[in-house]
Amino acid sequence: MSRPACTASTYSREMARGWESKSVEAQQDEAKQKSEPRSPALTPRQAAMKRESESLKLARQRTLQQLESGSDPRLSAMLQSALADLDERIQALPK
Repeated sequence: MSRPACTASTYSREMARGWESKSVEAQQDEAKQKSEPRSPALTPRQAAMKRESESLKLARQRTLQQLESGSDPRLSAMLQSALADLDERIQALPK
């Protein structure tokens, strides 16, 4: 089995080209982030409500996944109850 000859200069050139493209990609991402409009700053209360909402939605999603994968009727009943509670709490959040 013969391998193609790889000299140090060929290797360095290939590595440099790879690193260069990564640098350009990072610069493009940074420029894109700077040009995107920022959303207005949230008050501490608004930020807390947003975190609470996201937390409840994630808990609901996790409960649904557990409900779909579970086969024990007692566990299913408990998860249904938890799901109903989460739905009530999500509905009670201010819009």
